[in-house]
Amino acid sequence: MAASAASESYPSVSRLSDSMCYTQYSASLKCLEEFREDKNKCQEHFDVYKECKKKEREARLERNKKRSFFS
Repeated sequence: MAASAASESYPSVSRLSDSMCYTQYSASLKCLEEFREDKNKCQEHFDVYKECKKKEREARLERNKKRSFFS
């Protein structure tokens, strides 16, 4: 019951599959599965995912700033 209340209180908390970076995340995992011995081959996937998460975080912060009571 507490988890349900937390989800309702914080609608920004979502499933990973709801993230705008889910495609990049999935590509990183697929690469890791394919090149287990050589993770360096997946660096480009990691970088793309990291950049996406950075943009997603910035967008969330901007949304939150617009909703702030103190602005």
